[in-house]
Amino acid sequence: MNKRTAAALFSLNAICLSVSLALPAQATATTPAHPTHKNEKKASPKSAPKSAPAAEEAVADNGPPPVFGIPNDATTAPLPTLNAKAWLLLDQTSGAVIASRNADERVEPASLTKIMTAYLIFSGLRDKTLKLDQMVTVSVDAWKVAPGSSKMFIEPGKQVSIDDLLSGLLIQSGNDAAVALAEAAAGSEGAFVQKMNEQAQAMGLAHTHFNSPHGLPDPQTYSTASDLARMAARLMTDFPDLYVHYDQQKSFRYNNITQPNRNRMLWLDPSVEGGKTGHTDAAGYCMIVSAVRPGAAGPRRLISVVMGTPSEKARVADTGQLLNWGFGNFETLKLYTKGQVLGTPQVWKGKQDAVKIGFEQDVLVTVPRPWTSRLKPTLARQEQPLIAPLQKDATVGHVNVMLDNKSVLDVPVRALESVDEAGFFGRGWDGVKLWVHEMMGGDKPAA
Repeated sequence: MNKRTAAALFSLNAICLSVSLALPAQATATTPAHPTHKNEKKASPKSAPKSAPAAEEAVADNGPPPVFGIPNDATTAPLPTLNAKAWLLLDQTSGAVIASRNADERVEPASLTKIMTAYLIFSGLRDKTLKLDQMVTVSVDAWKVAPGSSKMFIEPGKQVSIDDLLSGLLIQSGNDAAVALAEAAAGSEGAFVQKMNEQAQAMGLAHTHFNSPHGLPDPQTYSTASDLARMAARLMTDFPDLYVHYDQQKSFRYNNITQPNRNRMLWLDPSVEGGKTGHTDAAGYCMIVSAVRPGAAGPRRLISVVMGTPSEKARVADTGQLLNWGFGNFETLKLYTKGQVLGTPQVWKGKQDAVKIGFEQDVLVTVPRPWTSRLKPTLARQEQPLIAPLQKDATVGHVNVMLDNKSVLDVPVRALESVDEAGFFGRGWDGVKLWVHEMMGGDKPAA
């Protein structure tokens, strides 16, 4: 057995980060003059001017003031003034909510419901219960859904592929496509809706419920800006290729009818990779958009959610403001890499004397730009000695990221390997040493 010391388990001096950051080039956009459209009807794209969008509608009093989701101080840029009744800006790269307003209030999701519909269809494609070239016979129920609402104009009795239906769902926001996909995936619209709610529960969306695959007005279809952001983030994370493939297309032609994508940001901001729009009289104009721009830790994705704006123009303006504000005033830093070894603390009563410790995933933090050179991550030691057997991924400490004595992030540190228990004599010898260690004022072993 190797000689061991009876010293305390481990400690690590504060690690100071001094990061010199270049401000990412900001994509510019403006809101074109175009008519509003009820129930997601057809809109005509126009060329993109070069200035950032600005809301022109009068801003209503929408309740409590906005809140920062991450710590802030006097150096933090003021929050933008928006028309939306509820909104949220999420840095998906780190998982941090940058700021929000009324994000936990119940809202009608309208066609943003189709994000969950797409998630289940993408899951079926992944699990091979569905195929993109699979032909679906259009039912009368799918064909006749909500006359006057947005449709891809499928016809009863005719066959259409899953691929085309997904384009109709995500590009044209077709309510008929949503019903046809639901029937193809689950046998009936009702069975599919049950799966939607089961998936929402599995995602932890505690304030979300669906009663259709399309989101037409129904008191049993509701969500929150916070839940919708998490749902969209899961779609992008779990199915990145399918998400971008459909959501980035600017138009789709079916049945000799070409309809543009209702996500106007695709024409206005080259960093936008996709998203979904929604509108009903009760919900107002809603939009979820994701954009990717360069950052200190590599490509950085923000997700903007705006709910209840008064017009199509306002939802585009609010989205543009949020994205530019988030990218321009905040940065995401990678502090540690998945699997990076932070140390090799001593392990008692084990077949080996020490264990490698680190993180099960990259450690990222989103902060206002003026903070980036002032962060101080500190590795805190385990309160008790580590005693074998020790399982891989067991928590052995934590890193607390500090800024001027303020904690901005706390991340558990894991064992990167397992340590098996030593033999009888090894355990006995370490037991004696632990007793001496305790008598000399060291940490007591875990009970």
